[in-house]
Amino acid sequence: MKILVINTGSSSIKYQLFSMDNNRVLAAGNLEKIGEPEGLHTHEVLDKGEQKTVLYDPVQDHETGMNRIVSLLTDAETGVLKDKSEVDAVGHRVVHGGEAFKAPTLIDQAVLEAIKENIPLAPLHNPANIVGIETSQKIFTDAVQVAVFDTAFHHTIPPKAHLYALPYELYTSMKIRRYGFHGTSHHYVAQTAADLLSKPLESTNLITIHLGNGGSITAIEKGKSIDTSMGMTPLEGLIMGTRSGDVDPAIHSYLIRNSDMNIEDVDAVLNKNSGLKGICGRNDMREILTAAKNGDGKAKTALDMYVYRIKKYIGAYFAILTTVDAIVFTAGIGEHSTDIREYVCDNLQNLGLILDKTRNVSVEKGPRQIQSDLSKTKILVIPTNEELKIALETKKLIE
Repeated sequence: MKILVINTGSSSIKYQLFSMDNNRVLAAGNLEKIGEPEGLHTHEVLDKGEQKTVLYDPVQDHETGMNRIVSLLTDAETGVLKDKSEVDAVGHRVVHGGEAFKAPTLIDQAVLEAIKENIPLAPLHNPANIVGIETSQKIFTDAVQVAVFDTAFHHTIPPKAHLYALPYELYTSMKIRRYGFHGTSHHYVAQTAADLLSKPLESTNLITIHLGNGGSITAIEKGKSIDTSMGMTPLEGLIMGTRSGDVDPAIHSYLIRNSDMNIEDVDAVLNKNSGLKGICGRNDMREILTAAKNGDGKAKTALDMYVYRIKKYIGAYFAILTTVDAIVFTAGIGEHSTDIREYVCDNLQNLGLILDKTRNVSVEKGPRQIQSDLSKTKILVIPTNEELKIALETKKLIE
C-alpha cells in the first residue's frame, strides 16, 4: 500500500509518499511560493541515495503545483511510481475539525462542507487545507481521501478544562472553547513514549512538550489528552517564535482605545510580531541562544521568559495528573536544543525531575531517556513524525 501525505498551506504543499509495507518514506518534498514570480520546489527520492531536485520556476496555483508533484513522483529520474494510480490513499493534514471531527475521517462532500464550516475557527489554515483536498480529489481520482485533524486528539479534554469562563451561550452558539493543536504530534510521541517505557498507552501519564516555532504542552492521563496549552486558536499558551502566548485579554481593547491600531492590527501583532521576535527581534532559537551567551540583554530576557512559561505549565500539569511517568520533549527545539532542555529541567527536583547532563548532550538521534538515575520521573526526547502518524491513521481507517 502506498499513501501520499499532504500538508497544504496558503502558498505551499508539503508532501511525503510512504510505502506502508514497512512504513518507509519513498519520496518527499516541499513546494513553496505558489503564486509568486519565482517558486521553490525541493524534491527528494529516498530510495536513490536521497537524490535531491530543486526547481525555481514559478507555480501559478495549487493544482499546477500538485500536477508538478505527480510528474516528479512518476518521472524515470526523480520518481518512485510508474503511474499516479499506484497511490492508494491520500492523507490530508487539516488544522481545525471543530467539534464535528473527533477522529480521522474519510472525505466525502458532506465532510468537505463540514470542514468549510470550521473556517471561522482557522481562517488562515482550513481554506488552504480545503484547496489541497479538492485538488487531490481531481488528480488522484482512484485514491481514498482521508482527513486527519490537528484538533482530534484533544477532544477528550473535559469541560472543566475546555470551557472558558464566558457566558455559556457563547459556547453553544459560537463554539468558543479550547480545541488545542499539534494533536497529531502529541499523540505520536505519547505512543512512542509508552513503547519506550514498555507500558500500554492506556495506563501511561505524560506531559508532552512540543517546541518548534509554534509550541504547545499537553497533559496526558491514561493515554488521553486532558488539557493542553493552545486554546480556541494556536495563539494561547506558551511563548512562541512570533506568537505571544498567554496575555491579559484586556490588552486588545487597551491598544485599540489608546493607539491607532484596529482589531486586525492587534491580531497581526499578537500572531506575527510578538513572542520571541517581539522581545528580542529574533525568532530562531539558535540565534537567540548564541546572542544571549554573547551578552545580548534582550535575547537573555526572551530566553528567560520562554523557559519560565514552559516551567509554569509543567508545574500546572503535574498538579492535575495523579502521577507522571515522564515528560517528553519533541519538535525542532525540543528535539535538538540541549540548552533549552537543560534550562527547562533546572531546579525541578521538587517535581522529581533530575536531568543527566551527559545523556542530554548525547548525539543519539532516536527516542531516548535523558534523566539521571536519581530522577523519580523519566525525561524523554522523542523525534516527532506527524507525517508518519497521518499515514498510519489513514491506513488504519481504510483497512
